[in-house]
Amino acid sequence: MVTTEELDIGGRQFSIETGKLAKQADGSVLLRLGDTMVLVTAVGASEPREGLNFFPLSVDYREKAYAAGKIPGGFFKREGRPSETEILSARLTDRSIRPLFPDGYRCEVQIMISVLSADKANDPDVLGITGASAALMLSDVPFDKPIAGVRVGRVNGEFVINPTYADLAESDLDLIIAANQDSIMMVEGEADELTEEEMLGALDFGHEKIKELIALQKKLVEKAGKTKREFEAIALPDGLEAKVADYANPRFSDIFSIADKKERNAALKEIREHLVETLAEEYPESDDDISSILHDCEKTHVRNMIVNDGKRIDGRGLDDIRDISCEVGLLPRTHGSALFTRGQTQALATTTLGTKSDEQKLDELSGEFWKSYMLHYNFPPFCVGEARPIRGTSRREVGHGNLAERSIKPAMPSQDVFPYTVRVVSEVLESNGSSSMATVCAGTLALMDAGVPVKNMIAGIAMGLIKQDDQYCVLTDILGDEDHLGDMDFKVAGSASGITGFQMDIKVKGITSDVLAQALEKAKSARLAILGFMKEALSAPREEMSRFAPRITTIKIKPDSIGTIIGPGGKMIREITEKSGATINIDDDGTVTIASSEPESSEMAQEMISYLVQEPERGEIYKGKVKKITNFGAFVEILPGKEGLLHISQIAHERVGRVEDVLTVGDEVQVKLLDIDSQGKLDLSRKALLPKTSD
Repeated sequence: MVTTEELDIGGRQFSIETGKLAKQADGSVLLRLGDTMVLVTAVGASEPREGLNFFPLSVDYREKAYAAGKIPGGFFKREGRPSETEILSARLTDRSIRPLFPDGYRCEVQIMISVLSADKANDPDVLGITGASAALMLSDVPFDKPIAGVRVGRVNGEFVINPTYADLAESDLDLIIAANQDSIMMVEGEADELTEEEMLGALDFGHEKIKELIALQKKLVEKAGKTKREFEAIALPDGLEAKVADYANPRFSDIFSIADKKERNAALKEIREHLVETLAEEYPESDDDISSILHDCEKTHVRNMIVNDGKRIDGRGLDDIRDISCEVGLLPRTHGSALFTRGQTQALATTTLGTKSDEQKLDELSGEFWKSYMLHYNFPPFCVGEARPIRGTSRREVGHGNLAERSIKPAMPSQDVFPYTVRVVSEVLESNGSSSMATVCAGTLALMDAGVPVKNMIAGIAMGLIKQDDQYCVLTDILGDEDHLGDMDFKVAGSASGITGFQMDIKVKGITSDVLAQALEKAKSARLAILGFMKEALSAPREEMSRFAPRITTIKIKPDSIGTIIGPGGKMIREITEKSGATINIDDDGTVTIASSEPESSEMAQEMISYLVQEPERGEIYKGKVKKITNFGAFVEILPGKEGLLHISQIAHERVGRVEDVLTVGDEVQVKLLDIDSQGKLDLSRKALLPKTSD
């Protein structure tokens, strides 16, 4: 039976339908907003995979080219590996639903989000969050409670729910929220220096709309939901938990006073190895159980230490930031470089400046567009002391790089001010908490070191949370272990004026606006402090770019002169490029950009282009070439593509019987431009430049 529920959201019809498509999945829904349609399916294995000691949840988001009436590019003409957009969209849903499965659940769950129709107005990414929740709620897979996701924009000071692409182009906020009925689960987005109060207002606005979507899901589940399957967490062997706790707990006080992450991990590893060895006879093949119990003991100890004693792993207070150092100009041949170190987290960022030909072309369902600014984030295994194979760019690297890119983007100059393609690369050399925010800091400094005129300096910080019953502590600048053992990772980036980027993940069932308000306020204080350290290293963008960076000059020509510069079959522009050594790009509006690291090269290209497009002027003298001869005169090209008539009467002072008696095709001749008539015809004279003969 087909069941549909509908709702008006933002003045557009939103619907969820089940019972028609993908009926063999444990749960499936078809969501529609405008003409954008997304199919979301949920399938859960009935038994846990043997030997699995974690929850195997996978979320895949795929955009079908046919959804927008396109045929995929490339040789195979079919969808291939996920794009960055698809990876980022999948992460939005994954991070939203992951905390809501029961503790100890080990059966594999797969969520598949397929965009079947795209109207190029409504972004399908946020629909995946609501769809995943609805599919899970309809299925027999254990799932705590429904959530929903919305996007919030702000146009002309007014919040907009699920803004269209056109709305987003005018918006100073792009915020995605996932939440349940009572509290917020996930936050992601960018803003143009919004204040903390404005951000909280956007969160409250979005949460109210989410409650309507949750009510819609509940109606759907009442009509078409399945009975949830029975689930019991696998019981631990009798007595094992007590034996592990009795040995480990007395040693944790000393271990968690070790500030160095590597030393602390080595001490924890020693405890685990001792327990595995001494308990092997009594509890054979219980290595994973011992590790799991030990992890729970660690978590309890660290959380109690923070909440009850106000003491953190490395001895800092709750609001203290780790030691910070900033350096710029480390790498002599890059266009800009910076090293940002905060405690045991270190990011080396470089900036490379390129021309328009270096822009990245993106072919999305919403259309084709070009990116002139990009940031790439690399997280090699050595940064956490590991040795493992590198299998291409990970989802984590894509997500963290995107967050850093969006955080810095509001500070980037416009193409009119700085007509370069800019690529920032962050190499994470050490990681012990918030390498993405270290990337924001290092990336900003590298841009300034390269001479990019950023509007404001941007810094970032990661906030954490430890929640015990009714007590909670918000932590500033969290360590990796505090992220792992805590309840929240809230990354906030911005300038001294306001917030530019944010991302929040939690491990509990949700957090209230009071906690968010406190986290945002503390993040602001930390951000301002970090900006102070950055200014000590470099207070403003360098006035001079690296001598290895290309110099770009922009000139404007009439659009109808573009063909003159290009020439037949591109002959003329190739000649200019080969002779000058400069790189030249021409836009349809007549904007010509000339790029070269050598000033002489750029000047030569400018002169050649200026000569090609210069306009004839009355009274000027030109050296032209005879192109055609008629019985009434000769047509002379005085400038590329510009011909004038040299009338037979203007060839010489004396009477000329035949033009051929004086001129032949191909002759070079000096002429004076006498007049330009209303239709643009040129009247030339040779005799005006000749001395008069005496009678």
